[in-house]
Amino acid sequence: MSSEPTALPFKIEFSDRLKNLPPYLFVEIDKAKKAAVAQGRDVINLGIGDPDLPTHPHIVEAMQKAVADGANHHYALDTGLPEFRQEIARWFLTRFGVSLDAETEILPVIGSKEGIAHLPLGIINPKDKVLLTDPAYPAYRPTIEFAGGKIANIPLKAGNDFLPDLKKIEEAKDPKMIVVNYPNNPTSATATREFYAQLVTLAREKGFIILSDMAYSEVYYDGEKPISILEIDGAKDVAIEFHSLSKTYYMTGWRIGWACGHPTLVAALAKVKSNIDSGIFNAIQIAGIAALKSAPQVTENMRALFQDRRDYLINGLRGIGWKITPPKAAFYVWAKIPKKFSSSMETAKAFLDRADIVVTPGNGFGPGGEGYVRMALTVPKDRINEAVVRLQKIL
Repeated sequence: MSSEPTALPFKIEFSDRLKNLPPYLFVEIDKAKKAAVAQGRDVINLGIGDPDLPTHPHIVEAMQKAVADGANHHYALDTGLPEFRQEIARWFLTRFGVSLDAETEILPVIGSKEGIAHLPLGIINPKDKVLLTDPAYPAYRPTIEFAGGKIANIPLKAGNDFLPDLKKIEEAKDPKMIVVNYPNNPTSATATREFYAQLVTLAREKGFIILSDMAYSEVYYDGEKPISILEIDGAKDVAIEFHSLSKTYYMTGWRIGWACGHPTLVAALAKVKSNIDSGIFNAIQIAGIAALKSAPQVTENMRALFQDRRDYLINGLRGIGWKITPPKAAFYVWAKIPKKFSSSMETAKAFLDRADIVVTPGNGFGPGGEGYVRMALTVPKDRINEAVVRLQKIL
């Protein structure tokens, strides 16, 4: 029997909501990279933020033990293992000095991206206005649009340290929610306590929700720890924050994180998820507990690694005449394009075509990213050195 599709009397098409989406940036970058590799080219990938190191052995061992336990082979609880939620609460109190109720203020998610994608379905109604920074992580936009929300862009500019202009937020008419992401992807900027305090005040006065994405909370440099918005007095009344184990513990493929904050916001997300998924595989949650219990040296080593790579890349590029401000956090270098190029896309294309280097064009994160490229610090120093050598030939 043939498995080939037969001709139908009608055409199967994507929904309008899918048709209206631009191609997902990182999928397109990966396609270009794979095409170059297929031609036998030695491609250096500075495009996607996926750490090149394996997950730590103690986390893998916890997973292996849990997988072998038949008690973990059944449906997981929608709200997550109580032990995992309790460990999140312990970790959060130690790291940020904020107490969380493990029953009502914490919800494990299948990676923070999944949680952020589903939250708008629980709190955004059609035509609700959502303030979104520009540039921004590309996954935010479709999650809002799928829920019927209307996006109003708030520019991030170098002159304001890539923080949203609070005056523009104050002037926005009837926003339902704002999405903020610090440490920021793609700019690597960090938020100040003063900024968060003013944002929380505005949210309380104007009646809007704050979604804070803190996936890069532990990737910071020079000892300057990023703060959680939940450290601000009154933030729990208006905010929900997303955290991830992906970047901190080299667990991008494991898909595990959590949401925390206002109980009603957490409950809205939980209700959406209970109708869509059946929770995180228990063995992965047990591995998550092991990750959060890691010795401080584990995250200190991670930061030292990326800071060393950051400095190596920045100094190498400065040596060939490309002056770049070092990032304060995250493992990205957000750089103004060299003067010989006229756009972000032209720069990225030239880097791939002429130097076999993949970088992410800034305009892929929104119009506000035009004039920049993003480079990920997720390759070893010898590859960073090779990238600098290649770029010297074309700059």
